[in-house]
Amino acid sequence: MDRLEAMSLLIEVAESGSFSAAARRRGMPVTTITRKISDLEKALGATLLVRTTRKLSVTDAGGTYLAAARRIIADVEEAEREAAGEFNTPKGELVITAPVQFGQLHVLPMVTDFLDMFPEINVRLLLLDGNVPMLDGHVDMAVRIGSLADSAMVATTVGSMRMIVCASSQLLASKGVPATVDDLRRMPCIVFEGPAALSDWRFIDKDTKAPIMFRPIPRLSVTTAEAVVRAALRHVGVARLLHYQAADAIKSGALEIMLEAFEPKPAPVSLVHVARGQMPLKMRRFLDFAAPRLRDLLR
Repeated sequence: MDRLEAMSLLIEVAESGSFSAAARRRGMPVTTITRKISDLEKALGATLLVRTTRKLSVTDAGGTYLAAARRIIADVEEAEREAAGEFNTPKGELVITAPVQFGQLHVLPMVTDFLDMFPEINVRLLLLDGNVPMLDGHVDMAVRIGSLADSAMVATTVGSMRMIVCASSQLLASKGVPATVDDLRRMPCIVFEGPAALSDWRFIDKDTKAPIMFRPIPRLSVTTAEAVVRAALRHVGVARLLHYQAADAIKSGALEIMLEAFEPKPAPVSLVHVARGQMPLKMRRFLDFAAPRLRDLLR
């Protein structure tokens, strides 16, 4: 039995949530993965996964073994990168993740310039609005907007981003310009239902600095920030977005920012990577390349 392969397949099944999903991701028959994990369980004398017709769950023993397997696989991958020269020469695959719209507008052009400079590095750019688990997702570097809760991550702050409320001039002309957060109750609202969206809109009292929570009643709910902007441009309602998501419409005057005095503190924007001993040169080169460019952009 190939113990490392079995560990890797166990991780894949646990992350995928099913044997069939893991088989699709690995391009292997379900029966092969089932047999290899069964062989691993027999060798250990412990049940790692419990399978029912409805779901798959990890046992207590499986959870302990899974955590150890992740550490072992990560150590092996780092040893392979070192042996391949990634710590001496900037080369290999670099996996980067960023929010969809921010990634399309700002990270992708930067990545293409980076590739021109480093012909031995290949980049896999994952544009997703939800945060990808960096260890489980084998992600090298992430652009994150907002506070970071995971202490295992190392963050290089490159700037900050305002959270704004905006609407079209036509809508404000017909409904009036809100002077306070409470005035939003008479306005139609467009709600973003993305992975990182919150049900309440958060503001700060301009005098006391106390938080103010507003629960919008959506006139329209959509699942992408781009759709929020498009709906706001069609005068459907008030939109709450990160500034970059509506920057072009604001610059052209098609959308107007309001309630600026009540805006919460801008969210930090960071380049994030997993804490580890020696950083592969491909990551160091990208960090050194990207950080000053993002700082100039966000300034």
